[in-house]
Amino acid sequence: MSELNVDLSRFLKDGSGSGEQERIEIPLVLENVLRYCLKDASERMQKGEQVIPFSALAVGETLFMEEHPGDDVAECFHSARRTVENARGAAAYGFCYDGYIEIGPKNQKHDCLIAEGGCPGEPYGHAIGLPYNVDNQGVVTFAEEPIYVSNALNYMLNLADLQDDEDEGAEEGQEA
Repeated sequence: MSELNVDLSRFLKDGSGSGEQERIEIPLVLENVLRYCLKDASERMQKGEQVIPFSALAVGETLFMEEHPGDDVAECFHSARRTVENARGAAAYGFCYDGYIEIGPKNQKHDCLIAEGGCPGEPYGHAIGLPYNVDNQGVVTFAEEPIYVSNALNYMLNLADLQDDEDEGAEEGQEA
């Protein structure tokens, strides 16, 4: 996986109407995976291809990608969850799909590529999105930078215990 230029200051969430901004902390490996997912999906759309929901697992220096087609949204999410929740040795995952976000005072729906993911043992994941518009000729125009969408479920939540077991086993093996 190639390193992406990362600037977490772009992921700011407005505080409770006070005008203050809260810094969102996203582990660097996770942000790189999520940004890569959005880049891949946006390139597919610009080529006129359909974005089939897919996951990306960061294992060492490799990014393993798998598509999750389904008859409905729940089926796609379930497939991704099965792939990710048992991914021992992965440092982070992303799950990317074409969806929408609700913005503005009237919660208007806006098309958006969304990448959500997490890291082993973290209490929750993060979702970022790349809003886009499609004109009458079918030309897709994306926002310049991803936006922070929300916290998300972390399908790797329970992998921390497994990771700790592997680390302890390696230490015990060295002592023998």
